[in-house]
Amino acid sequence: MHSANNLFIFHPTSSKRKKLFTIIRGFAYDYPAKKRDHMEEITLCPVTEDDLEEVLSLERASFNHPWNSEHIRHEITSPLSFPLLVRLADGVCAGYICPMLVLDEGQILNVAVHPSYRGQGIGRILVKAALEEFRQRGASIVDLEVRPSNAAAISLYIRCGFVTVGRRKAYYENGEDAILMKHTINEHKENHHAV
Repeated sequence: MHSANNLFIFHPTSSKRKKLFTIIRGFAYDYPAKKRDHMEEITLCPVTEDDLEEVLSLERASFNHPWNSEHIRHEITSPLSFPLLVRLADGVCAGYICPMLVLDEGQILNVAVHPSYRGQGIGRILVKAALEEFRQRGASIVDLEVRPSNAAAISLYIRCGFVTVGRRKAYYENGEDAILMKHTINEHKENHHAV
C-alpha cells in the first residue's frame, strides 16, 4: 500500500494514459461516513482527448463562462500544461485541474469539481497533486487567480498553503476583481544531508 508521501506519481514522457495514483477509502483522506459509498476508490490521471466531453461537462457545471473544446484541447496538447482529472470507482469524472509550468513558475489555470462531489476532498486532491508535480518539475512558485465571491475555493487554497498577494481590478467578465494567490514550493522536504 502507498504512503501519503508517495501518492503522486506522474509519467509525462509516456504517450499512454497512466494512472497516477489510487486512494483507497479512508487511507489518505478521511471522508465522512455518509459520503463514502461512491468514494471507495479515487483515481487521478492525465486528461486525454478521450476525456474532452467529460471535462467540457465539468466546465459547464462549474463556470458561467466555461472553456470551449479548443481551449481544453490546447491545454491537453501543450508541452507546458499537465491537466489532471479525478475518476471515482464507478468511472465518473468528478473533477479536473489545469496546471501550467513556464520555466520555474507554475500557474493553476482552472480547477473544477462536479457540484455533486464538492466538499468531499476532491479539490484538495487535485491541488495537492498539482503542487507535488510542480515541485517534481522544478517550480519555485505557483500562482492562481480566484474570485473574491468563491469562498470555498479561497479556503481550499489557503489550506493548501497559498497566500493572498494582490488583486486584479475588474478581471472577470462580470467586472469582479480577482484575488491573486501564491504558493512557494518548499524544496527542503527532500533534502536530507548527512554532515
